[in-house]
Amino acid sequence: MCLGIPGRVVDCRDGADLGRVEVAGVVRDINMSLLDDPVAPGEYVLIHSGFALERMSQQRAADALAFFGADL
Repeated sequence: MCLGIPGRVVDCRDGADLGRVEVAGVVRDINMSLLDDPVAPGEYVLIHSGFALERMSQQRAADALAFFGADL
């Protein structure tokens, strides 16, 4: 079973494939090249294997994290 986890974008420069995303207090480099449009700090993305797969609303991210017993 594959699980994606939501993360909050901390930094993503225009044109860069890598962005900095915070998950549970840890900031990691995440590949954003699969997203159609640039992301902005504060947006939420669904992450799997180091790649951002899609944007998420804050509510959807909170609901997904609640499943794991975590908060935004």
